[in-house]
Amino acid sequence: MNPFSSGTRLRDMIRAIRACKTAAEERAVVRKECADIRALINEDDPHDRHRNLAKLMFIHMLGYPTHFGQMECLKLIASPGFPEKRIGYLGLMLLLDERQEVLMLVTNSLKQDLNHSNQYVVGLALCALGNICSAEMARDLAPEVERLIQFRDPNIRKKAALCSTRIIRKVPDLAENFVNAAASLLKEKHHGVLITGVQLCYELCTINDEALEYFRTKCTEGLIKTLRDITNSAYQPEYDVAGITDPFLHIRLLRLLRVLGQGDADASDLMTDILAQVATKTESNKNAGNAVLYECVETIMAIEDTNSLRVLAINILGRFLSNRDNNIRYVALNMLMKAITFDDQAVQRHRVTILECVKDPDASIRKRALELVTLLVNENNVTQLTKELIDYLEISDEDFKEDLSAKICFIVEKFSPEKLWYIDQMLKVLCEAGKFVKDDVWHALIVVISNASELHGYTVRALYKAVLTYSEQETLVRVAVWCIGEYGDLLVNNVGMLGIEDPITVTESDAVDVIEDAITRHNSDSTTKAMALVALLKLSSRFPSISERIKDIIVKQKGSLLLEMQQRAIEYNSIVDRHKNIRSSLVDRMPVLDEATFNVRRAGSFPASVSTMAKPSVSLQNGVEKLPVAPLVDLLDLDSDDIMAAPSPSGADFLQDLLGVDLGSSSAQYGATQAPKAGTDLLLDILSIGTPSPAQNSTSSIRLLSIADVNNNPSIALDTLSSPAPPHVATTSSTGMFDLLDGLSPSPSKEATNGPAYAPIVAYESSSLKIEFTFSKTPGNLQTTNVQATFTNLSPNTFTDFIFQAAVPKFLQLHLDPASSNTLLASGSGAITQNLRVTNSQQGKKSLVMRMRIGYKLNGKDVLEEGQVSNFPRGL
Repeated sequence: MNPFSSGTRLRDMIRAIRACKTAAEERAVVRKECADIRALINEDDPHDRHRNLAKLMFIHMLGYPTHFGQMECLKLIASPGFPEKRIGYLGLMLLLDERQEVLMLVTNSLKQDLNHSNQYVVGLALCALGNICSAEMARDLAPEVERLIQFRDPNIRKKAALCSTRIIRKVPDLAENFVNAAASLLKEKHHGVLITGVQLCYELCTINDEALEYFRTKCTEGLIKTLRDITNSAYQPEYDVAGITDPFLHIRLLRLLRVLGQGDADASDLMTDILAQVATKTESNKNAGNAVLYECVETIMAIEDTNSLRVLAINILGRFLSNRDNNIRYVALNMLMKAITFDDQAVQRHRVTILECVKDPDASIRKRALELVTLLVNENNVTQLTKELIDYLEISDEDFKEDLSAKICFIVEKFSPEKLWYIDQMLKVLCEAGKFVKDDVWHALIVVISNASELHGYTVRALYKAVLTYSEQETLVRVAVWCIGEYGDLLVNNVGMLGIEDPITVTESDAVDVIEDAITRHNSDSTTKAMALVALLKLSSRFPSISERIKDIIVKQKGSLLLEMQQRAIEYNSIVDRHKNIRSSLVDRMPVLDEATFNVRRAGSFPASVSTMAKPSVSLQNGVEKLPVAPLVDLLDLDSDDIMAAPSPSGADFLQDLLGVDLGSSSAQYGATQAPKAGTDLLLDILSIGTPSPAQNSTSSIRLLSIADVNNNPSIALDTLSSPAPPHVATTSSTGMFDLLDGLSPSPSKEATNGPAYAPIVAYESSSLKIEFTFSKTPGNLQTTNVQATFTNLSPNTFTDFIFQAAVPKFLQLHLDPASSNTLLASGSGAITQNLRVTNSQQGKKSLVMRMRIGYKLNGKDVLEEGQVSNFPRGL
């Protein structure tokens, strides 16, 4: 007999398919068998229908199309016999889903079977309905399912409860119909029925508030009694799992109690004793016990509870951290991150164990533990925790150094008690993981060093000693090169010695050797080499006795393969040779950089060229009195007559004073709509620290000077480029540079490129929440304003389910993009941003106005704050 004939049994077909050696052979067998099944379907022979459907189900599991056999399922379901119905319902659940239109045809058969006298047929119908029920079927068959919850057989009641769960998920409006029936299931003695009843109640509570109140008032005590009976019950072989009586029912009951106790103090008080009993009596040496304990901890953290029980829960999590199972330790770390918002001190007691988890071989545990340690840091323990993390940084894996160094830098910047400690810790990080440190971190270190005038000598000596040992750390070399260029004279003369230092002897040649090594080392990148050239130019003025050696080093770079290095070498050589009279002024020590302005630009919250300081000032050299900066041009009121009327020191005036160069004629080259940058911003541009302005097509190294025409024109230009331009970035033309000898060359207006800049505002501020708005315009569309809202949590508690709503008058149109997160971390440790787009149809006539509503959950309670914004900048 042909093995692939219509009479082939299921087992023979499976054997033939498994015997295929190639996919092509398998497809041929399946294709032949499907053709035979189609022929039999067309013959409509009822005797082979169940066999054909069984084959189709196996073929479907192999991934082949079987849609042509769907109607066979319906025919078998309509058959009177139980075996045919069983294979029909199995095929229905496997070959169809709720999206199939054919499913509507089976509703009537399901209704008949739900009312069948045979309980096994009823069970088949309930099982199928619970798996593929659609919303339409749920509405039609809900009364039959509700009736079956009270059926005499426990297996039918169990299946009816599970089917009810599916129905209320599909049609939440039907939830109220199942409340009484679900409550009756909570009195069941049969564990299978009870666990499905608890699950049904849980779904009802999460979907319907009225059901939640009903179960909270009527069923809480009964649930507590059931949980106590199970916890204290004697050994029952049919329910025992690793010494725990029915841990699955334990977990379902704890989850339901969690929902009932959340936000209700009375219900929480009732369940306090049983939760403490479960937490203390459950054995944790088996996985089943750990699962119950974890759910118990989740419940304790969710309900309105006293601190003593939460301390007990956190101690359980502390024991989890000592478990050998990685999964248990991971969930414990996750839970501790939530628990820290409730009781920081209780979590702090397990700090040593958490620090050990940072050293765990498992990468997931390491990262989660590191995040938790970051949350544990405060002003009191920052010194100890930072020391532990830096000690581990020395021996950590290469792939973990990046995350670890980033967290250490964040902790040091946020909680630094003093600048000396900050500099010491950052140097340790640069020595151990300098190549993993991001640019904004070492930029920030340079700004801090610039502001710590009393530590300049100490810092340059520490960097000099460090770079001799860790010369392979690129970021460390950059910071050392910058400091030696600025404060090389302090290094050589041992100026500013601190009591904790040992005196060292460094000659001028030794200092230049470090810079030369940075240039000639084969693995130095173009940024480091460019910074080293700038440092050499500065040292040529500070160390006149070896200026010829410095000049020789610079001249060698004329033959560099990098065009940027060639240009710099030619320009700097020209300064050393032909402009000695102004060289000392050009390479004078960097003025003190404004930390606040740098932090604003680093955060990227405000336009780079607009100062947001309440009292603008220019930072001069250490010990020099600060001069007031000219007030910013009011870009929101361009029709004002006094914009340029009041004379005041501009950025160009400041550079004129600093460099001693006549720039009086340069200010005339600025248009009325373009104000020169404040002195602080110009200085930051010289250093190129922070986020570059979008209008500047520049890169990221420090470039101090540029010659506009090396051969014919000896003019010297101030170039704010900070690194050699990559191949895909065009270098800045010399016509747009600031010429220190010939004045200001015309440059394109930023305002013409990006539209006017607007000052940011604080839209709303309370004791717990701060909202800031920053604005931008789309070029060519003045009516539309792009607003970025930044939400900062000022309270010590984390806000969850955070949502921002806004309303505007009819002449405005408002579009809100989704927020970056719905969880707002405590104490400003993380902000939420959300973009808004406002279109003003009365632009120029009416100003923007907006009402806001902010909602969030604080410790499980809903909080609502409202406010009105009417201080929008004019012109929006």
